[in-house]
Amino acid sequence: MKLLIRDELKTLMEEHKEPCVSIFMPTYRTGAGIQQNPIRFKNMLREAEERLIANGQEEQDAKELLDPAQELLKDNDFWQHPLSGLAAFRSSDLFRYYRLPFDLQESVVIAKRFYIKPLLPIFHAEGRFYILALSQNEVRLFQGTRYSVNEVKLKGIPQSLAEALKYEYPEKQPQFRTSAPGGKQHPGRRQPAIFYAYGVDIDDAKGRILRYFREIDKGLHGLLKDERAPLILAGVEYLFPIYREANTYPYLMDKGIPGNPELLSAEELHKQAWAIAQPYFQKAQEEAAARYRELAGSGRVSNDIREIVPAAYYGRVEFLFVAVGYQQWGTFDPDTSTVHLHQSTEPGDEDLLDLAVVQTLLHGGNVYMVNLEEMPDDPKHGPLAAVFRY
Repeated sequence: MKLLIRDELKTLMEEHKEPCVSIFMPTYRTGAGIQQNPIRFKNMLREAEERLIANGQEEQDAKELLDPAQELLKDNDFWQHPLSGLAAFRSSDLFRYYRLPFDLQESVVIAKRFYIKPLLPIFHAEGRFYILALSQNEVRLFQGTRYSVNEVKLKGIPQSLAEALKYEYPEKQPQFRTSAPGGKQHPGRRQPAIFYAYGVDIDDAKGRILRYFREIDKGLHGLLKDERAPLILAGVEYLFPIYREANTYPYLMDKGIPGNPELLSAEELHKQAWAIAQPYFQKAQEEAAARYRELAGSGRVSNDIREIVPAAYYGRVEFLFVAVGYQQWGTFDPDTSTVHLHQSTEPGDEDLLDLAVVQTLLHGGNVYMVNLEEMPDDPKHGPLAAVFRY
């Protein structure tokens, strides 16, 4: 199973090999319900097969298309470690599946592209952040959301500061010690962290740590390419300015989690990191909404889906607000920029809200999934609003 990062989302959004099958289901995390998860997924695959056949596919072709998803049913380890939701995507060229930390409405969507909108909470206001935990004995990366935290395996870099430094100081083991100025200790109070490398000049050790942090930054660059998720440091405060000097990731947060992260569980790191990340997400959404209201009447904003969908397709949308739980079925003809809205699904239809989301993201815009009453315009004007670049 791949990590659902922005680059993965881009892969899903760019897939157009019809038919594209998107499956979403809530999953039980505890108790007897865990055993029901694969059974329910199997039933959804049966529904997908029936709908593919109803759409004109031969029965054998439909079965072969869904074979990789059927194989997932045999992965007992996967089904023993659920989160709150599961999303699976299948075309003839691609099969992806993701555990998600929030509930999903059970649904099967078969269309000319994958259905993306249910994934968006993990990327936006309730969305993703990373925690980079730096300590003497290990370096760990976590991906967190409002709801959960999971460790991400780091490859191609030394796994600890001690391991990195011992290559340059094979007979001298660097150590982190905590001490108050003048050597005084104050029980019950957090002590300022001082780095000691026994037998090693401290400035020299700092330079070697800096080089090691540049290795970490280089390794993260490949993993976080095209990401916009905030990165939060956890570690003794001595290390923060050294890492910031090495860092090239543009979304490193100013505030970090001070102290030895080895003494904190993943859940404790998550709690402290969310307290840092949540205001960041909230501020970005509030600023986008303020921008909408500021530009009202200027021709740079709209709540008209017939105007927004073509604008998104041609890369004009800077900020898009979409109400959670709403759909608008219809068609869009890019040759004529014509949008047709339908009261219920008709052959060839797609959810035009999802289309606006996908095109906004593909062109580098920002999307905010909000409750209808949180829309920047009067809620009676509908479930879509946009700020245009021009």
